[in-house]
Amino acid sequence: MDSETVIEFAEIGQPDEHARSAAIELHGKLIKPDGSLGRLEELGVWIAACQGQSPPRPFTRPRVVVFAADHGIAAKGVSAYPAEVTAQLVGSLLTGGAAINVLAASAGASVRVVDMGVDSPAPATPSIGEFKVRRGSGSIDVEDALTDDEVRAAIRAGMTIADAEVDGGADLLIAGDLGIGNTTPASVLVAAMTGSEPVAVVGRGSGIDDNAWMRKATAVRDALRRARKVLADPIAVLRTAGGADLAAITGFLAQAAVRRTPVVLDGLVAGAAALVAEELAPGARSWWVAGQRTGEPAHALLLDQLDLEPILDLDIRLGEGTGAVAALPLLFMATRILAEMSTHDQAGVTGPKDS
Repeated sequence: MDSETVIEFAEIGQPDEHARSAAIELHGKLIKPDGSLGRLEELGVWIAACQGQSPPRPFTRPRVVVFAADHGIAAKGVSAYPAEVTAQLVGSLLTGGAAINVLAASAGASVRVVDMGVDSPAPATPSIGEFKVRRGSGSIDVEDALTDDEVRAAIRAGMTIADAEVDGGADLLIAGDLGIGNTTPASVLVAAMTGSEPVAVVGRGSGIDDNAWMRKATAVRDALRRARKVLADPIAVLRTAGGADLAAITGFLAQAAVRRTPVVLDGLVAGAAALVAEELAPGARSWWVAGQRTGEPAHALLLDQLDLEPILDLDIRLGEGTGAVAALPLLFMATRILAEMSTHDQAGVTGPKDS
């Protein structure tokens, strides 16, 4: 691939304002005080706008795509787990034993795994390794995570995967992440994109102790120095301080917006990619909702930057898309309220008194 190839996204259209207004009007006619269902009403209105119709359709094919990759920075002791755990967890995902498998099945969603850069000799299955760009990534404190060709290949892979999922009937998408050490590059991206200092973004990730936290803070500091030199170019930031998974999620989130398909964001890793996706495809964030708030300080910063209010605050920090999937039942409820609840006229229930 030509490293100078420009990656361009089609213009992002915004969710339908007529459908949004119609959903707000419909909420005012349902047998309840206006606004009494709180955030469920807001979510239903957002879904109606994304679908371009009121009442909105019930979701029929919510889809989780888990992007897996290893990160060279894991060798610096920034995680509570060794790097080989990534490949092991991919195996668990494929056999249905991972947390995301259980939660997705409970919520009526299906799961796909994509090996973008797991540090193993061969993908667990040929199909999940179709888009793999390399084994692992560079140690971002001292070298680039990816080459120019690799970062572009990963972004394009994310775009292709989003197109394939939407073409296959997916009507709601979630990007999951899987990779030991991945909150370190994610934290660097957030610091770079929000102008924050390392101490403001470094969290406990996989449950690290104080010594590992200090190693992680040092790694973030050094990688951030490198990332800031290329801050004017979002793709260069991904190349310098991201990874194949983060680049692929970036392309996936932006292309989902191009395809007018709503996305539920999970935690820090997907959120960091979302920051870059919004830079590459301005307006994409209108198609995203934050499924949850984690305890990671960088996650709070990126949510503020994207102006997204999380649905849940359950301290879910596993990744894999688990926090986003946990929010799905509330989105389903928000949709069905508009589609199935009776209006005052239909139920013969007297409306509010005129003031």
